[in-house]
Amino acid sequence: MYAWEYDFSNKDVQNWIEKNLELYKKYNLGYFLMVENNSGKILGQAALMPDLINGHKYYEIGYILKKEYWHRGLATEAARALVHYAFNSLNLKEVIFEIRPENIASRKFAEILNAKICGNFIKNVRGKNMIHLIYKLSFIHTPAI
Repeated sequence: MYAWEYDFSNKDVQNWIEKNLELYKKYNLGYFLMVENNSGKILGQAALMPDLINGHKYYEIGYILKKEYWHRGLATEAARALVHYAFNSLNLKEVIFEIRPENIASRKFAEILNAKICGNFIKNVRGKNMIHLIYKLSFIHTPAI
């Protein structure tokens, strides 16, 4: 787990599963499995889920890919599909990406999608304060011509 600087224990995984089951039940959102169409191989997961940062409710897009599938455009494909769903099906006006400043690949990824830095916050992970940038992508309505 490159971005988090630790591996998950079995207890961490169980807690993560329980948290996501609650998100699915409450919002019908959370992490979704990324599966290769032809082979059925599990590639990773992509998420659209609510998040509360400094008292403000956001909808975050995130992803976790197996390392062997990095740099193939899969995260971009998944994120674009989730952005489309967020804006066109859920009628959200914005989505965010939470990214550690040193995670250059994820920052470039957000910028490819035209997300812009709008702030930062501290997330406490296992007793360690980690700064995260907030990249925001806003829905822009273009009138029909």
